[in-house]
Formats: sequence, structure tokens, C-alpha cells
Amino acid sequence: MALTQREPAASYGREITRWRARREATLKADGGWLTVTGLFWLKEGANTAGSGPKNTVALPSGSAPGHTGTFLLRNGKVRFEAVPGVGVTLNGKPAGNIALKADVPGPADVLTIGPLSLILLNRGGKYAIRVKDNNSTFRKEFTGLHWYPVKREYRIVARFVPYAQPKVISIPTILGTSEEQQSPGYAEFALDGTTHRLEPVAEGRELFFIFRDLTSGKQTYPAGRFLYSAPPENGRVVLDFNKAYNPPCAFTPYATCPLPPPQNRLRVKIEAGELNYGHR
Repeated sequence: MALTQREPAASYGREITRWRARREATLKADGGWLTVTGLFWLKEGANTAGSGPKNTVALPSGSAPGHTGTFLLRNGKVRFEAVPGVGVTLNGKPAGNIALKADVPGPADVLTIGPLSLILLNRGGKYAIRVKDNNSTFRKEFTGLHWYPVKREYRIVARFVPYAQPKVISIPTILGTSEEQQSPGYAEFALDGTTHRLEPVAEGRELFFIFRDLTSGKQTYPAGRFLYSAPPENGRVVLDFNKAYNPPCAFTPYATCPLPPPQNRLRVKIEAGELNYGHR
């Protein structure tokens, strides 16, 4: 949608309702965040995986054999050695003894066994296996998302101020680490009589905003929320806070979420978008 185009209120409301339905469907889907049931950090050398006792990568009981294979971490490279006959596949093909690609720089390889998916993560040179279980308790007990009513005034056309060169900013994470990412500029907008700024990072052609506001920890998720926008057009960018949503950490303790940097902690209430999970 062009920045100057203004939809009728009813049409805009339907657009947001459809977007929110897609958001919930993605969350609940096979391999969605509700299926994430484990995060296991690899040590140098051999790391066994299976549903039996004493495995480094502990798979849910009854979902896989007691020993399915071994992850070998050597000098920043990871291989997986599958136990013959256990039915592990890599990207849909039988897995044997293979090198794995991590999610960073990606794309990540996906090991599959029954309802489980195993993905290699790279977090600042430290490696972990993320386990997804399509039969997870999180998924079975999911009670649905809740949202603020759609408010057209929270679809804000902000001024976008580009940097002469992308600026490296530090993004903290829930792990207590930080990641250096590039920001192309900042969005500036007025709300409740005050001017505010948000500094995004670039994700492909989109802008990714990680922010916190005065609803955080009350009506909305304590750590903050996420918002994507299309790239700037004619020095403007649309911040549609009706599409602000919770990070994966709101639904599973096994995510590695980025947190809002200090400059994105707003001193204003953004009463739009997704409420904290379970909040009514």
C-alpha cells in the first residue's frame, strides 16, 4: 500500500483481522514456535542425542529411540552421525554422517525424526540444537492470542531519517549476550504530544523494530514486542502498531529472543497490537 493511500475504516479493520489470523495460524503450525520444546548447548567433541537418559540433546520420551545419533562439534563445525536404521532425515532425505549448516548465516539444515525437528543454532560462535515437537504440550494447551481493539490512529506514518552509512547497533538478547547488527536509520513520530524515535535493524528489504513501551509488563509482554515495516518511501515509513506482536519467548522458554536496545524503550503507552499471552 502506498503511504498516501488511506483505506476506509471497515476495510482496514478486515485487513488487520486477516493479518492477526495468519499470525496465530503460523504460531500454531507444524514447526511453529509452540512446538519448540528444547534448547541444548553443544560442548566441544561428541554430544549424543536421543530419548534415553544421559543424552546431551534430550529428546522427548516416546518420540524417538533412546539413541538417535551424535552431534560432533570440532573447531566451530558440527557434524551429525545418525544411528543406522533410526529413520532420521536431513532436509527430507535419509541422514547418515553429514556436516550441518546453522541458522546463522543460514539457511539451517533440519533433521527430522517422527514428530521432531532438530535445528543447529549459531549464537555468537556458540552452537546449540533447537528441538521442535509437533506434539508439544505448549501447542496442545495453547489458548489463543488476544489483542487490543484495532485503532486506526496507531497506524502511524513516521519520518524516516537514514544514516549516511548503516550504523552498527548492539541488540541485547535474553541469553545475556548481545549481537551487533546494522541499522539503516531511525523512524521519528509524534504520539500523545511527544516526539519519539525507534531505531530498526535491516532484515532483507524490511525494517525490524524491537521496542518496549509503558504497557510492557502490564498489558503486554514484559520484555517488549516486535514490529516489521516495509522499506521507507519518500522519506516516510509506516509503523502499524496494530501489527505489533509478542516475541517467541512469550510462548516457550527455549527461544533466544533479541530484546529492545535502550534507544527503543519508549516513554509512552502503545495501546495497540498483541496483548501478553493469557491476558484478557
